[in-house]
Amino acid sequence: MRPAFTVALLALLWLAVSGSFTLPNLLLGLVAGALSLALIRDHIQPDGRRIRPLKLLSLVLLFIKELALAAWKVAVLVASPKMALKPGIFAFPLTVDRDFEITLLANLITLTPGTLSVDVSADRKVLYVHALDCSDPVGTRRDIADGFEKKILEAFR
Repeated sequence: MRPAFTVALLALLWLAVSGSFTLPNLLLGLVAGALSLALIRDHIQPDGRRIRPLKLLSLVLLFIKELALAAWKVAVLVASPKMALKPGIFAFPLTVDRDFEITLLANLITLTPGTLSVDVSADRKVLYVHALDCSDPVGTRRDIADGFEKKILEAFR
């Protein structure tokens, strides 16, 4: 993606998030976008992989769905008189291998209510995840692998 297009996209995103569609706010978004790109430009290494917009949209829709489902499950757990919680930490073997992909997966897991990314192993092959209900870690691993991780691989490879 060309830097000018990326800065414009970040500025539009800023306008949408802030909810203020004024010229000064647009200028602030452009400056913030340009500064953001300037700060990370040395850390971006092109590797020939492309972003697939429709697959990325699919990932966003999956996140929204999982967010709603997890929020409902946590609300039901917390509101029930008998909190039958089995919290725990489990190891999730990573298929994603790039820093960006690992970070995105960890953030998606953390943003989903009831789960929290705790750490990544030194060899970047395992992500440790805390779950509010860890009664079925095998099923949770499968859900992450077949959900977020699969969609990330589809969108960014």
